[in-house]
Amino acid sequence: MATKKRPGVAPRSRLRHPAELPFFTFMVILNVIIVVAIVRAAVVLPYLPEKLHDTGWATAVRTALIGLLLFIPGLIVVRETQRASVRGTAVLLSPRQYADLYQTADDFAKRLGLRRRPQIYLANGNGTLNAFAAQATGHDYVVLANELFVNLHKSNRDGLRFILGHELGHIRLHHVSLWYQIAVAYSQMIPLLGPLLSRLREYSCDRHGAHLSPLGATGLVLLASGRHTEDVVDVDELVRQGRALTGFWVTLSQLPRSHPFTVRRLERLYRIGLFHARLREAGSQRAG
Repeated sequence: MATKKRPGVAPRSRLRHPAELPFFTFMVILNVIIVVAIVRAAVVLPYLPEKLHDTGWATAVRTALIGLLLFIPGLIVVRETQRASVRGTAVLLSPRQYADLYQTADDFAKRLGLRRRPQIYLANGNGTLNAFAAQATGHDYVVLANELFVNLHKSNRDGLRFILGHELGHIRLHHVSLWYQIAVAYSQMIPLLGPLLSRLREYSCDRHGAHLSPLGATGLVLLASGRHTEDVVDVDELVRQGRALTGFWVTLSQLPRSHPFTVRRLERLYRIGLFHARLREAGSQRAG
């Protein structure tokens, strides 16, 4: 029986980068091949000389290969301990703790059709401009570094809303779910391929952020220019800078990075109309 789409929920196909899902499928297939290869190598040890197959060397190699498969239960431990650490060191938002941002997160979760409301934490970033989404058993959560929060909460809430929407995009697209991380646990460690998948995920989540906060371009400007300057940078000029970001050396330097260049992220959101069209729409709504 077909399920009814929740009203007001944007389709994933519109807010997901078109290359992300096909490349993810490729990475899943590659991941399965790697797991099969590890198991097969642990059983038959095809690359060891035959005279070493029943020696201590063979046992050590076989143990090491089987140990690679323990990465998956280790991943579960990391996920659970990370949330425990966040709960013990960060401030949990609530109706009585930064109620406005708490309500924004609640509204965004409904607009994205999330099956459960993520918890939002405010953490000491020790000077870093960072935010991340994560999941543990039965819980989705987002951690915002204090430095991002301080810069954007009062003077530019739209930028903060963009960042929050971006992180909720990771949850909506299941990037932080256990099954997703297991599905690419080994293939994403391959140089160049892993970073490429990560960059595609970031583009998809940028679309979520822009969809939820059409005036939030300064959320990306802050990441490009640093603290205390996001409200004075000429965004149009930065978009033009992103448009000019082409060439062999640019492509080469991008290959190992887990995140796209910030000015390119901004330019692409303008290019596909998520900021331009919605800025005009928001302006007309304010005028009315």
